Amino acid sequence: MIVGIDLGTTNSLIAYFDGEKAQVIPNQLGDYLTPSVVSVDDEGVVYVGKTAKERKLIHPEQTAEIFKRSMGTSREFKLGERIFSAEELSSFVLKSLKENAEIFLDCELKEAVISVPAYFNDSQRKATKRAGELAGFVVERIVSEPTAAAISYGLNNREADTKFLVFDLGGGTFDVSILELYQNIMEVRAVAGDNFLGGEDFTQVLMQMFFREKNIDEDSLDEKTKAHIYKQAELTKMDFSDNKTAVMKCKINDEVYEYEISIDDYEKSCQILLNKIKKPIERSLKDANIKLNDIEEIILVGGATKLPIVRRFVSRLFGRLPNTSINPDEVVAIGAAIQAAMKERNEAVREMVLTDVCPFTLGTSIVVSRGNGNFESGHYLPIIERNSVIPVSRTERLYTAADNQNAICVKILQGESRFARNNVFLGELQLPVPIGPAGKECVDVTFTYDINSILEVEVKVISTKVSKSVIIKNDENTLSDEEIKERLEALAELKIHPREQEANKLLLLRGDRMYEEATGDVRMLIEKKMTAFETVLDKQNKDEISNARADLKIFLDSIEEDIL
Repeated sequence: MIVGIDLGTTNSLIAYFDGEKAQVIPNQLGDYLTPSVVSVDDEGVVYVGKTAKERKLIHPEQTAEIFKRSMGTSREFKLGERIFSAEELSSFVLKSLKENAEIFLDCELKEAVISVPAYFNDSQRKATKRAGELAGFVVERIVSEPTAAAISYGLNNREADTKFLVFDLGGGTFDVSILELYQNIMEVRAVAGDNFLGGEDFTQVLMQMFFREKNIDEDSLDEKTKAHIYKQAELTKMDFSDNKTAVMKCKINDEVYEYEISIDDYEKSCQILLNKIKKPIERSLKDANIKLNDIEEIILVGGATKLPIVRRFVSRLFGRLPNTSINPDEVVAIGAAIQAAMKERNEAVREMVLTDVCPFTLGTSIVVSRGNGNFESGHYLPIIERNSVIPVSRTERLYTAADNQNAICVKILQGESRFARNNVFLGELQLPVPIGPAGKECVDVTFTYDINSILEVEVKVISTKVSKSVIIKNDENTLSDEEIKERLEALAELKIHPREQEANKLLLLRGDRMYEEATGDVRMLIEKKMTAFETVLDKQNKDEISNARADLKIFLDSIEEDIL
């Protein structure tokens, strides 16, 4: 069985096709959403999801989140005394999803389709694939989130020549994609986005509003207090789903601060974020060469689109109500599971061709003439334009720029700037050419970009027929097979927290956190209840543990509001 996975910035999900439809698989806590949070304790025990999120409130220095934004980069995350890359942290989330799904399905899972933002570049897609491999998956395909969302909505079963726009605002990234269906082919016409814009930023706005209102210096607070305030900001943000006003309540140095916020004031404070959304939409429409009136449907994807201010903004921007018939948190995972069923040739799923686009322009550095024999180096020559349908291959002929030039160096670049220095360097190829006057010798430079996000560059000297090629897999943080094996062995030493104890551990972490927040008699009462629960755990009787867990949860729920 091949499963579909939505590896998200804030939450991750795993789904499968049961023969009739795609279904999201609950984790061991019974939740469909697993927070993309990882925490590692001093003994090397790894906590993932809700337990890690709870543990962050007590041990923020041993916890990481929002690491998806750093996929494909050399950034390192220090958790206590251990250091991890973004893909290693993501692999823990994927491994947790895998273990939970194996328990639910009662079978071993080896293959997966994993979704990524449409605007993820080559290195970010490769890093996602590595994360899947580190988690023990064979990654059958990396599918763009808007394509998965479109499949989930069943748009692949609609009439031909349907154009639709997918508005995908997740926890940490924003994508807008324009897709078109004709016959059994679903083609991505254009993508644009911002890898540093998402629901987390809307939470940060609430935090900053709170700091300004209460005249609090954020830099004066410790990490534990900041984590507490961030959690309260998240809860306040969710309150706006049902109310026009919300109260943010935080405890700082034993003093309780209350801040009542109206949704209108919140929307005004979010204007900078909302305005950032417009540019990718305008760019995608321009690249697809279609007008907004040509779009038949607008689909909302991602948990942040549940925010009333976001839905209001989208409705005003497009002049119509968007489609929200499927839970925006689950739509991508469901689509990835349907894509997995297609890979398995499941008869219940209509076979269709999915095309994608190259999200960034690929090109090289050239020298341009300024007249009177003057030349200026460092200019960018696009070879494969952004939003070209893939697979795609393009060739440009380049000439020597100086007399007696004996070699041509082709720098391989990715980006949109007209200056080479401002674009991402992916690699280079250098070939000798016969010495002669400027412009006599030339080379053909061919860029080929395939459906698996692999770029092949070939340079051929026309006069000598000598050629050289290179395959660019990603721009940094490349691991060889041997290095991947070594890292797998190192990560294997860390122990993913036992699944069967997840609910108990979550409750214990919550109790520990509330004990630290409380004082006086309440603190003593929490200590008494926690000790009683730990005594029941030691007896290892499942029925007694279940009853005691329920009692402790009721108790903690009843006093949490009082602690603040």
